[in-house]
Amino acid sequence: MAVQALSQKEIEDRLSELPGWTLDGDRLARSYRLPSHFAAAALVVHVAGIQEELDHHSDITLGYHTVALTVNTHSVGGAVTELDFGLARRVEDVAPAHGAH
Repeated sequence: MAVQALSQKEIEDRLSELPGWTLDGDRLARSYRLPSHFAAAALVVHVAGIQEELDHHSDITLGYHTVALTVNTHSVGGAVTELDFGLARRVEDVAPAHGAH
């Protein structure tokens, strides 16, 4: 099945299941504050591994104690798709183990 852009209602419904994630323009977005720069860098490495496994990649910004992610699906014109929510859910699975809030 081809990847399709989600409607605004579908995006809102899925966001309600992912606390902390928001729609920022045409991208899903989330920031994490961690206890140290090392913990933030470790989270980036874990997210990179997930992205390679899914073959779907976000933009990641590593700060002093922070990690920020934004993602959309380029192959459908930069719209938000189920692929983006799949990545977001996987990131949520590993982020709490790194002290993300």
